[in-house]
Amino acid sequence: MDYQLIVFDLDKTLTESRGGLDKEMSDLLCQLIAKKYVAVISGAAFAQFQKQLLDFLPCSQCFDNLYIAPLSGGGLYSFQNGGWKKLYEIMLDQTEKQKIMDAFSKAFEETEFRPPQKIYGVLIEDRGGQITFSALGNEAPRELKEQWDPNHQKRAKIKQSLEKYLPDYTIEIGGLTSIDVRPKGIDKGYEIKKVADHLSIPLNKILFVGDAVYAGGNDYSATQLKEITIKNVSGPAETKKIIYGILY
Repeated sequence: MDYQLIVFDLDKTLTESRGGLDKEMSDLLCQLIAKKYVAVISGAAFAQFQKQLLDFLPCSQCFDNLYIAPLSGGGLYSFQNGGWKKLYEIMLDQTEKQKIMDAFSKAFEETEFRPPQKIYGVLIEDRGGQITFSALGNEAPRELKEQWDPNHQKRAKIKQSLEKYLPDYTIEIGGLTSIDVRPKGIDKGYEIKKVADHLSIPLNKILFVGDAVYAGGNDYSATQLKEITIKNVSGPAETKKIIYGILY
């Protein structure tokens, strides 16, 4: 398939959890961006994209082909006149944020979740258009996060409880220890359609690559766009093989 737009998840797809691009991935992405439109969608805020992705790409001359989509559909940035321009951003108001925080408190009580004695960073993070829970803290070491909930069972219980109190919100399991909460309908499927419309690219010319395409995962919404092609990966090594296949 001659794809016109390649869409990637970030954590556990292009990079390890909250880590930066390695040299091989950086070189491959620069080659890909020179030839195709590329979008990267993640639940992270834009500043995290800078740390994990943009700081490792020495090919800004091709950034006109690159789109950055933070908050899993809650915003979109394009590169214009030498800098990143926000095309749109969907924000939660203070009443909505408090409602979500209260729902987390109830869900923790119902599921008997107890935060660990040592929290790395922030347990519940306000990202503006999204509230993100990270069970060990948003800056926890990867080796600890990998051990906490490898089968998603702990977070599935919390998510199920949250859904009772937040029926009008999108709730997704993301990364290794996270749960993301956003306005209803704001997800990666929504974002892919926004980028496709912006570039006038038909859905059947789009490839999505992600690690969490299972039901309830933060890539699952992409699978609901039946015309696009989905590639499920277990990590950056498999993503590199896909990019190689497109390039060569």
